[in-house]
Amino acid sequence: MTILAPRVGVARDRLTAWGLGLIALIFRTWHLGSPKGFVFDEVYYAQNANSLLHHGVELDPKTGAAQFIVHPPIGKWMIAAGIKLFGYHEFGWRISAALVGTASIVMIFYIAKRLFDNYFLALSAEILMAADGLHLVMSRTALLDIFLMFFTLLGFFFLLRDQHYAAGISIGLAAATKWSGLYYLVAFMAFTLYVDYRRNRALEIERPALTTIREKLFARSLQYIILPVIVYISSWVGWFFNTTGYDRGWANSHRGGFFSFNPRPVRSLWHYHAEMWDFHTTLTASHPYAANPWSWLIMGRPTSFFYQAPKSCGASACAQEILALGTPLLWWSGVIAIAITFGYWIARREWQSGLLLLSLAAGYLPWFNWQKRTVFNFYTIAFEPFLILIIVFALSKFLKPNESGQIPRSRRFVSMGFLAIIVLNFLYFLPLYMGSVITYSHWSSLMWFPSWI
Repeated sequence: MTILAPRVGVARDRLTAWGLGLIALIFRTWHLGSPKGFVFDEVYYAQNANSLLHHGVELDPKTGAAQFIVHPPIGKWMIAAGIKLFGYHEFGWRISAALVGTASIVMIFYIAKRLFDNYFLALSAEILMAADGLHLVMSRTALLDIFLMFFTLLGFFFLLRDQHYAAGISIGLAAATKWSGLYYLVAFMAFTLYVDYRRNRALEIERPALTTIREKLFARSLQYIILPVIVYISSWVGWFFNTTGYDRGWANSHRGGFFSFNPRPVRSLWHYHAEMWDFHTTLTASHPYAANPWSWLIMGRPTSFFYQAPKSCGASACAQEILALGTPLLWWSGVIAIAITFGYWIARREWQSGLLLLSLAAGYLPWFNWQKRTVFNFYTIAFEPFLILIIVFALSKFLKPNESGQIPRSRRFVSMGFLAIIVLNFLYFLPLYMGSVITYSHWSSLMWFPSWI
């Protein structure tokens, strides 16, 4: 029996993780080609992806001229893979996001199992992620943020397994999707060095900090700085091998400067990145769905990706919207869970609480530095998995066994009831996540706050 038990546990975990993943995949691919046309920023990313597929660089689809693009290529190459397999249409440019989103749901089960060594808590993490409306919307839309989230979570997955080279490659891919992935590079490297320091201290090594720097700093720098930089630069391979890319020939007519000793393509890429940096730090254009980071966790101003008023729905007035709204009760619970987790970290310094808070902070806190920049609520998808894991951490404390080693039955029921309420809340808002055609009165009932309209 002792021999069979681990095998049974592995089979159960696999069945649960992939079974729920299959259900999530159905939600993410059901009528994926609807609505027709480009949804929100698909007009940029789907067209950029198609250009990468055919030209290796982003060219204007109408004029053929090089386009100034402000994000690295990896996310668009992911979209391009779907276009290559299925064609340049709605399903083709959205399928990669759907598959990656589903993979992240399966992954969080194994991450939670590693963190908490508990089947129910791992199951809870996967249910919560599968039942988050923002995750569903981003998994059905060809934007870059779902890929940023996936590669960041993949890096976290490898970090927990001490597979630091794989973690570094994953974070490099995250940064090569959006620059905000760089914050996770710093966070994960800092955490890894801290773990190295604590191990040396536990072994009662003299000067544990100095020993950590001497023995580990080079390896960690290789894993979390040099390797990600190599991955990032490699992601621009299409730009290097095509002379038609934006700023590709800039160095030909601009000589001198601090980097004059570098090859011309490198100098041109550096200048291109300086222009990208200027764009990101000075973007203050007004947008009706711009949302300050202070309101993100409570879904103060979710982003409407699509809205129209169809003529046929069985009523005099109809509505169809895709709203990037996180399942409200889940996210509001997350705010409470953050406070609980922070309290446990202050009191007990448990490594799980510290790592989860650090990972959440890496994706969230940097945005407060850009108070005047135009930002959106859906950026929260990058750190959403860590918010869910923080909720599960708080749940683990609620389900802590009593003195007799038993979890009170009432707490088990409350925990299962909490999950059921989140799922029901998700289903309640499902028409807004799937872009279903509903009556206007039904749509109006889903607008709980004026700021959601």
